[in-house]
Amino acid sequence: MTALGALPHRHVLTLPTGPGAVRLARETAERALAEWGVDAAHPAVVPALLILSELVANSVRHAAGASPQTTVVYAAGPDCLVLAVHDRHPHRPRLFGPDGARPPGGLATVVELTHGLGGTAVVRGDADGPGKSVWITLPL
Repeated sequence: MTALGALPHRHVLTLPTGPGAVRLARETAERALAEWGVDAAHPAVVPALLILSELVANSVRHAAGASPQTTVVYAAGPDCLVLAVHDRHPHRPRLFGPDGARPPGGLATVVELTHGLGGTAVVRGDADGPGKSVWITLPL
């Protein structure tokens, strides 16, 4: 996995965990990618926007009560794109079941799209207690 600090392009957006969050996160991603010179027609862009939308929607749907804010990290380098969605809800979703099966619902789509593009998906818990980030790394 590429170290975030090694990527030349980074942007962090903190927004209310509520209506409009998905749209704002997605529009911010589109603007950032354009500013960074990532071609909107690149095969990873549309799936990346769908992945981002699903992760932010999950925060809105499941974490709003425990996490009034959601933070999205966007980063890119010449060969990869990194997206992370953080909230303070204590539940840490499993991206794979004990038998290696994908999770149900939207996270299955996230995992399928990520792995289909040759990327990685991980859930990282907060060092200070409740909360987690879902990190997606996609090759460009």
